[in-house]
Amino acid sequence: MNQGPDRHDVVIVGARCAGAATAMLLAKRGLNVLVLERARLGADTLSTHALMRGGAVQLRRWGLLDRISAAGTPAIRRTRFHYGDDDTTTVSIKPAAGVDALYAPRRTLLDRVLVDAAISAGAQVKFGVDVTGLERDSTGRVVGVVGRDRRGDLLRAHGWLTVGADGARSLVARDAEATTVRTGVGSGAIVYGHWVGLDVTGYEWFYRPGGSAGLIPTNDGAVCVFAGTSTYRFQRELLGDIRAGYMRLLKEVTGADARLGSTSPPRRLHAHPGRPSYVRKPWGPGWALVGDAGLYLDPLSTHGITDALRDAQLLSHAVAAVLRGEEEVTAFSHYEARRDHIAGPMFSAVDQLATYRWTLPSVRRLLLELSSAMSDEVEALSALRADA
Repeated sequence: MNQGPDRHDVVIVGARCAGAATAMLLAKRGLNVLVLERARLGADTLSTHALMRGGAVQLRRWGLLDRISAAGTPAIRRTRFHYGDDDTTTVSIKPAAGVDALYAPRRTLLDRVLVDAAISAGAQVKFGVDVTGLERDSTGRVVGVVGRDRRGDLLRAHGWLTVGADGARSLVARDAEATTVRTGVGSGAIVYGHWVGLDVTGYEWFYRPGGSAGLIPTNDGAVCVFAGTSTYRFQRELLGDIRAGYMRLLKEVTGADARLGSTSPPRRLHAHPGRPSYVRKPWGPGWALVGDAGLYLDPLSTHGITDALRDAQLLSHAVAAVLRGEEEVTAFSHYEARRDHIAGPMFSAVDQLATYRWTLPSVRRLLLELSSAMSDEVEALSALRADA
C-alpha cells in the first residue's frame, strides 16, 4: 500500500509474542510490515511460560509447534491440582483441536521462534528502538510512530495501521487514549524462579486460602516454580525480603512438598507485584492493540501467552476483512467483539481468583468456570479459517 523508506502498511510496536505473531500473520498476507522493539533480540522477559490449549492450537496452525517441541520443550500430558493438604486431582491432556500436549517454552525460545517466522514471512524487525510517541495526520488519525534507535538517531515510521503490542504499560494505548472498558477488583502478585532437578513431568497447581503455587516444566530440564498471593499481602509480607518470603509462601501453599527440599532454590528470582486485570478498547483511527496492551489477565490464569497469540489471529482476520473491502469500523469492531466474547468469561473467573479471598470449594468452582471458558476459546479459534 505504501512506498518509501519510512512508509509501511503496518508498523508494530513490540516484538514479543503478540507483536511477532501479528507481524508474521500480516506479512503472510502480503503487507509491508515493520516491527520496532526496545529490547535486544533474544532478551528474556517476565513470564510463567505455560501455554494453554488455545495457544498450542495457534502455534500448530502456524506450523511452529514442532519447532518448540524440537528445541527440547517438554510435552505436558497431564495437569495435577492440589487443594490443601490431602486433596489432589489429576487431569490427562487428551488430544483435541489437533493438539495432544501442552508446552511451556522459555520466552528466549518462543519469542525468537516467532520473530524468525515473522522475518521469514517478509516482515522487517528492528531491535534497540525506543518508540517515544505516535504521529497523526490533520484529521487526528494515527499514521505512525517516532522514536530513537540504539545510536540515538531520530526514527520515523509511517503506515496505514499502527499496532501496539507493547505490553501493559503500552505507549500506543496511552498516546492513542485507548479507553479502559473493564477493570478487575482482584490483584495478584507472583514470584518465580527456575529450579533444576525437580521430579515434575506435568503442570501442577497448588491452592490454599491466601496463596497459590505452580510447577511448570520448561526447557533445559528446568521447572518454573511460582508462588502467588494478593498484592496487598505481597507488599506487607514479601516485599522486604522477597527470597525469604518466596520460600515461606511456597512452604505454606505446597505443604512442604518433599521435591522442593531435594534441590537448591534458584539464585535469581523474578517478582511481579501485580495489577488489576483490565480490558481496553483495542482499536481506533489508524491504531489497534494486541496482547497485554489491550487486555491483561492476572498471571494466576497462566493465560498471557495464549491471549497474545489469540489476539494476533483475531486482528489478522480484521485486517484481512479491510483488504477485501470491508469498512475499517466494521472490521475492527468485529475484532473487538470477538476478543471480548472469548475473553469475557475468563476475565470474570480470573478476577475472582486474583482476590485470593476464596475457599477451597469456591476455588474449584472458579477453576471449572475458567476451564470451560478456555474450551470455548479453543472452539472459537478452531472455527476460524486460516486464510480468511
